[in-house]
Amino acid sequence: MQRFIKYFSIVLFIVLADQASKLWVYNHMEMGTDGHINLLGNIFKLTYTLNPGMAFSIHLGFKYGKLLITTFRVLASLYIFWHIIQSIRRHAPVAWICGWALVLGGAIGNSIDSMFYGVYLNNAPTDAPMKWFYGQVIDMLHIDLWSGAMPSWVPIWGGYYIYCLPIFNIADVAVSAGLVVILCLFHPTPHPKP
Repeated sequence: MQRFIKYFSIVLFIVLADQASKLWVYNHMEMGTDGHINLLGNIFKLTYTLNPGMAFSIHLGFKYGKLLITTFRVLASLYIFWHIIQSIRRHAPVAWICGWALVLGGAIGNSIDSMFYGVYLNNAPTDAPMKWFYGQVIDMLHIDLWSGAMPSWVPIWGGYYIYCLPIFNIADVAVSAGLVVILCLFHPTPHPKP
């Protein structure tokens, strides 16, 4: 039982930190770049934005696409929860289980936004067919890498003003960190050829 508590404490910590940061931003910040708060000069700041899709604001492009994304998030969370329990029972390596616990915490954090924020924070897009399951994910951690006009000789983007401004949240960081742990520490090593 102690092992289960240890790993699911990680999940709970990620979910609480993620939701607390999102609700703080919702209640204390103005949306958009005008209301940003500099944390490390102009490089790292808090900027309140909404993500109506999934990672990198990807949309599925049809009326019930967000419902499909939200359903996938919930089902993936349930599967990862089951996988963690099985890994604990099999005495899998600690880093393996911690990696999955980070992924689960992040998945639950963003699932809460998608499932409930459309109703409780009234942030579903205006064209959403319903508010439940259509909540937009709150992002706020902003790394301002570069923005500017691309030279006209650059293919495809030449002459356009480009923003390289990733904005994400604690749940996204947890999912990314968990995947790095899982993929980097536990990738199969190729056997040398005889």
